[in-house]
Formats: sequence, C-alpha cells, structure tokens
Amino acid sequence: MKIIGAAVGNCVHVAGILSFLGLASSLGHDTIFLGPATSVDKLLNAAVETGADMIAVSYRLTPSTSRRIFEEIKRKISKYGLTNCLFVFGGTPKVGKIAEEFDFFDKIFSKADQREVIDYLNGNKKRRLKGEMPAQTLVKRIEESAPYPLLRHHFGLSNLDKTVEGIKKLSNSGILDIISLAPDQNAQQFFFEPEKMKKELSGAGGVPLRNEQDFLKAYEASRSENYPLMRCYSGTTHIIEMAKLLHETINNAWAAIPLSWYNELDGRSERKFVDAFKENMEGIRWNARQGLPVEINEPHQWSLRNAHDTIFVTMAYIAAYIAKKLGVKNYVSQYMMNTPAGLSPRMDLAKMLAVKELMRTLEDENFHVITEVRPGLMAFPPDMDEAKGQLSFSVAEAMFLNPQIVHVVAFTEADHAAHADEIIQSLKIARRVIEESVKGLPDISKDPEIRERIEILKEDSLFLTEKIRELSSSKNSLLEPKTYYKALRIGYLDTPNFIGSSVGLGKISTAIVDGKCEAVDPKNGKVIREQERIKKLHSEAG
Repeated sequence: MKIIGAAVGNCVHVAGILSFLGLASSLGHDTIFLGPATSVDKLLNAAVETGADMIAVSYRLTPSTSRRIFEEIKRKISKYGLTNCLFVFGGTPKVGKIAEEFDFFDKIFSKADQREVIDYLNGNKKRRLKGEMPAQTLVKRIEESAPYPLLRHHFGLSNLDKTVEGIKKLSNSGILDIISLAPDQNAQQFFFEPEKMKKELSGAGGVPLRNEQDFLKAYEASRSENYPLMRCYSGTTHIIEMAKLLHETINNAWAAIPLSWYNELDGRSERKFVDAFKENMEGIRWNARQGLPVEINEPHQWSLRNAHDTIFVTMAYIAAYIAKKLGVKNYVSQYMMNTPAGLSPRMDLAKMLAVKELMRTLEDENFHVITEVRPGLMAFPPDMDEAKGQLSFSVAEAMFLNPQIVHVVAFTEADHAAHADEIIQSLKIARRVIEESVKGLPDISKDPEIRERIEILKEDSLFLTEKIRELSSSKNSLLEPKTYYKALRIGYLDTPNFIGSSVGLGKISTAIVDGKCEAVDPKNGKVIREQERIKKLHSEAG
C-alpha cells in the first residue's frame, strides 16, 4: 500500500507522523512524507499524482483551527477524485475529538499506541471494525496479533457475581486477549462430586463454580469489545469430564493438564500417582483429538518446589515429547521466570533457552510449539510499588524468549488476588514493556556465559531423559506412567520439598550457586552434575 503523509495547515510538529510512516515502512508499505505545515491542496494533489492508497493527516495545535482544516479536506475530497482513498488522522486527544466529527477518517490515532497502529496497518479488520470480534481460536488470534504476543491473565474472585462483573470490565478494557478462569479448589477437585465439597472452603483460591450455568455466565460476560478467549485449568480429578465441560461452556482456548501433579504427590487430589498420570495423559489425548492446543503445566511445578534446573529442562522436554506422541498439534510451552527465587537473569534465560532448543528438535509440520512466558509467582514483593517494578522487569526479561503469549501476573500477587482494575493496570504496565521490546532485542543465546550454560543443561537433561527411559524395557517407556513412578522412587526425579512425601524421596539437596539452581553435595555444597548424581544414587542403593 502507498501511503502519503504530512503535518497539515500551520502545524510544524512532525514526530508523530514520521513515527507512523516509519512503522508503515517497516511493515512493507511504500511511504512518502511531504513535511510540516503542508496545505490541504498540496497534500491532496500529491496523493493524486502518486496514486496513494492512504493519506495520513497530522495536526497537533488548536482544536478549533483543526475543524476548519478538516472541513476543507472534506469539501475537496471529491474534487480531487479521492473518495476511495483511506484517510487516517493522528494528533492530540483534543484534536482527535474534533476529527471524530468527520466520517471521511477511517481511523483516528490520538494515543501513543504502537500496537493499534500496527494492527491497523496490517489490515486487521477484526480489530478495527466495531462489532466484529477478534479471532476466537488461539492459533488464529496469535497470527492476528503478531508481532505482539497475546496478553493473558488469571481471574477468579471468591464471589461468582463479582467475578462476572470483573470479566465484563476486563473485556471492555480492550487490552486482555485471554482470561484464565480460576475456579476455587472445591470446583477443581469436587465439581463432579459436590457432596464432597467443604463449605468452609467455598471461594478459597478462586471463584465457586458449581454448575454448567456458572461457566456459561462467566463466558457470556466476556462477549463484548475485545472478546477475549477464555480458558480454565483441567481440574484435579475427572479430567476428561472436565475437558468436555470446558469445551462446551467456555470454548476452552487450550487445555492445561499436568503429568506428575494433582495427586498424592502434591496433595491436590487423592488420586494415586500412576493412576493420575494415566488419567492426565488420557485428558491430553482427548483434547488433541478435538484439535485443541494443549499446555502441560509440568516443568514449573518442579521449579516451584526447588528442583534443580536440569529437572526443569528435562520435564519440559519430556512433556512436549509426550504431547507430540499423544497427537497434540499445537503445544503451549509455558516458561515461568524467576523461579526458584535467587536465579540470576542470565542463568534464568539460559535455562529457558535450553528448553527452547530441545523443543525445536521435536517440531515438524504436525507439531508446533507456542511459547508462553510469565513472571514467577514467588518473585513479587509485598510492597506494591516495588511489585510494579518486578512485573516490568520480569516481562522485559521474558521478552528475550520471543513469546507468542505473555501470562501477566498482577503486581498485587504477594498481597491479594487482583481485582479487575488492578489487572488492567498490570496489563498496561506489561503492554508498554512489550511495545518497547518488539522494536528489537539482541540475540542473547550467543552470550558466551549463557551459551555455556545452555549446552550444560542440554547435555545433562538428555542424559537424565535417557536414564528415565531405561527404567522400562518398553520401546515407549516415556509414555508409561510407571516409568515416572520408578524415577521418583529411585530419586532420578526429586526435590528437597519431597521430604515426608509418600511418593517422592526428598533426599536431594539443591542450592542457588552463581545464579543457577544446582544439585549439590549437602556436606560441602559442591555442584553435582547429572552423571555423578545418578551414579551416586545407584551406589547408595547398593
């Protein structure tokens, strides 16, 4: 598209119009800048001579004067034969209000919103024509939003009506792309067995969803303005029944199902480890058969329990491997930053980049990995101003991973579950960081220290994966739940937090060493690489 632009009338302020034309040029459009204080006749005549498809008008001075200029443009559009040309305006909010009076403007930009400009220039009709909703599937919405990642946030208050009101506010903000509906623990564990619910825990940890109508109310509340996608965790029991419910009520954007968790290992349900692992896999397979994207929220659960970095990388790779074998086409790989506490940004990114490089070995035309990043839950301080800084930093760090989804965590995390207004504020903070980041970040994978750590983690993780594979003689040992039960009982998969567990050993020692979470010898604090660690486990077992 050929775009011609100028600051019109007596306006000499050109920074805005140059920024607009610069963005247009970077997106492949042919641009022409006529300069400051350009007369209406000069602008329209140049549009005719150049065969422009779009005319960008900029004015940042007195609103009353702008009205006279816009009236002159309106009178002369037909005279110059430009009735089929697109006109856009950029200027101050006050002048933008005047521009809204003139219907020949196809789009008015009165805020410094780079994403809005790029959406428009990309011809994104679904975003810019009122009444038409954005894409309602994850993959298409990602494509529609590019080069910006989708914004996701967790939401669920202890009261259903207040949650519904909050969802409406979030939708109408026009900022949020994905609402992660957060049910309370009663709903996650006992939705299909309501007689087991504990009344005193109603609303604990989320919204008390008790029937299909409650899910439908939440979804209907999101059907306005930005029409955000909605998704919800799988629950901790009755995995397939929950998957069907979510699919039919909230059009679940993607499934989030663990492998090792939500059972006797972490106490979030009464399921036995092997039975739960098997049921979780069946849930993954069911969603894959519906053509739905799947996230296996597995690796960060290990980091939250102070597992060393190698286990995070190993379980991230294994989770993706299992997803592919179970038929998942679009796999959402989540990267929780700043976890466990104490990781240096450099080593945190090295850990994540090691996962991404291993993931690439699994990708092909039938298996696509979607990168989702999020700030670490444990990283937020209780001071709200400092927490805003943490949110900004975490998102800035995560943008080095080139994500397609940013799971924003509200700055209130350490103090209370965020309300809609606090979520909107958090989203605005994150969005600004993202807008600056997409202008271009360096390739940190070439940093020598990061590169060295990536290679160590890949080597150790592939070694551990192979040792886990060897726990069964089956060709499909990585698809057998009993393999992972053995890995827990032997100590291949272990964390210090498993002390007292009926399944995990809790014998490993981990520590933050030079910004990395490492397995260490408890006697001297020396770092233990995986070959040495596994060898030691076998020698101790006799």
